[in-house]
Amino acid sequence: MRILTTLALALFLFASCTNQPDLAGFDVESFKKDRGSCGGTREKQIDWLKAHKMTWKGVSSNDLEDILGKPDIQQLADRNQEYYVYFLEKGPHCDNIKNPSSARTMAFRFSAMGLTTEITFQQGLP
Repeated sequence: MRILTTLALALFLFASCTNQPDLAGFDVESFKKDRGSCGGTREKQIDWLKAHKMTWKGVSSNDLEDILGKPDIQQLADRNQEYYVYFLEKGPHCDNIKNPSSARTMAFRFSAMGLTTEITFQQGLP
């Protein structure tokens, strides 16, 4: 019983100590509302996102989803890693999310512990 209590406390402390990004100058609500960037408002924030890319390092997947909203695409990778992909411009995916798209995206790679380890910008999916 004592081990379970210690483990629960350690898990609570770990979860509460995740990195919180500094979002000064970033319009969180418009990013979150522009699902798939089909409304075109995310495209206006690309410069801020690129300039502050390291702000997101160490942020948990749960915190990221709370801040930016549900990812447009979620990919599972090897060794229990995953990617959250957010479209940053309008593309064929706006008609159907399953359509291949070469629109600009921002991808967050998470470790097996659920913390952001890498942030990349590219055309299409990583």
